[in-house]
Amino acid sequence: MIDLYSSSTPNGRKISIMLEELGEKYNPILISLDKKEQFSPEFSKISPTNKIPVIVDKESGQIIFESGAILLYLAKKYNKFLNEKDYWNVVQWLFFQMGYVGPMLGQAHQYLFYHKGKSKFAEEKSKGYTNNVYEILNTQLSKYNYLCNEYSIADIAVWPWIARFNRHQINLKKYPNILRWYLNISKRPAVIKGYNIIGDFDEIPVP
Repeated sequence: MIDLYSSSTPNGRKISIMLEELGEKYNPILISLDKKEQFSPEFSKISPTNKIPVIVDKESGQIIFESGAILLYLAKKYNKFLNEKDYWNVVQWLFFQMGYVGPMLGQAHQYLFYHKGKSKFAEEKSKGYTNNVYEILNTQLSKYNYLCNEYSIADIAVWPWIARFNRHQINLKKYPNILRWYLNISKRPAVIKGYNIIGDFDEIPVP
């Protein structure tokens, strides 16, 4: 049994989707960001950064924070969604999500959705970075069905961020390779279930 401390954010949804894909039993525990529960003394003991998600593997006693590290841990433990023959290709696209997709699209959420109209400069910068993220992904997906040919933790990491394309002010039809990839993944039973496990429930956006 794995305890998953999380919320309905892109990073949180990565892990519930991964656990559903693995078909492993887990216990979802909501950490309400609205109520600032991530700063509670209890949660701080397992999350030194006060961020979700975090897993506690009761079998091994291992505690893992940072969503990318959690995906790697689970992929290694269950030997799924991390093709050893393509290991470094998967890892580099996973790190691309952690280092660029998440931070840049996270800024877009702030300046184009939550605080729209606060700063024209920030909005324009966010739009530029967002378009660059989509262009890079669209080019990569012109070569393969998935980011690394086979469905992997790289796709599981990126997909929940692209599921917020409306907040990014992006028309997915302008990125046909991403659109194909997005719709294909959105039909997976584990993705449908894992999308709404913890926190606010909503429909998977349809372009």
